[in-house]
Amino acid sequence: MTILQAIILGAVEGLTEFLPISSTGHLIMASSLLGLAPTEFVKSFEIVIQLGAILAVLVVMGRRFLVDRKVSARVLMAFLPTAVIGFILYKLIKTFLLGSAAITAVALFLGGAVLVAFELWHRKDASPRTDLAAMPPAHAVTIGLAQAIAVIPGVSRSAATILAGLALGWSREAIVEFSFLLAVPTLAAAAGLDLLKSGWRFSSAEYGLMAIGFAVAFLTALASIRWFLRYVKGHGFTAFGIYRMLAAVAFWFIIVT
Repeated sequence: MTILQAIILGAVEGLTEFLPISSTGHLIMASSLLGLAPTEFVKSFEIVIQLGAILAVLVVMGRRFLVDRKVSARVLMAFLPTAVIGFILYKLIKTFLLGSAAITAVALFLGGAVLVAFELWHRKDASPRTDLAAMPPAHAVTIGLAQAIAVIPGVSRSAATILAGLALGWSREAIVEFSFLLAVPTLAAAAGLDLLKSGWRFSSAEYGLMAIGFAVAFLTALASIRWFLRYVKGHGFTAFGIYRMLAAVAFWFIIVT
């Protein structure tokens, strides 16, 4: 991996992590287009640079996560299902799922179709829930279970949590904020587990590339988060669904076939 490739992947991570379009899927596609083989380092790189995105969330809304204990408790409740499933399936995820371009393309397309269908059939609640501090524990766990589906590359952690929250009657603004906050423990745990499992067996040059990817992911995630928070106030997610399907088709014909 070159410095330029690290910068490109960092930008892809930061721009896509919090949008319902699957950052993992886009990283896999970008890596393939850049000619990077799915080595252990590349897979770890794609996981570790998510820490840059986490830092961006903490900068934008860290006070909400660190000070409001009730909201933090709901976030941790939602995190637990993903933590358990991710830990149990870690080897399967990294060995087979993260290296499968076909699975990524199919999941990306199907996820886009679900987004479009949801927007067509979902009727906005006249009085949506907005107070995250009062979220019922059952809702938090349900959203966490939905997030766990995103261990399949291409599904999108953001899309899964947002759709689950909307289905439970939460406002777009509230569930998007909750999805951002839920990313903090989820991505931190994924990166920590990967570094632990890999045994830190990377060279100084490889750690340097990770640092570059981290920095770029942080800066681009800052812009992406702020833009998305403004976007959801007056827009739905149909455009993201259509984009996902088009990207999946292009990915399939360019890389998979």
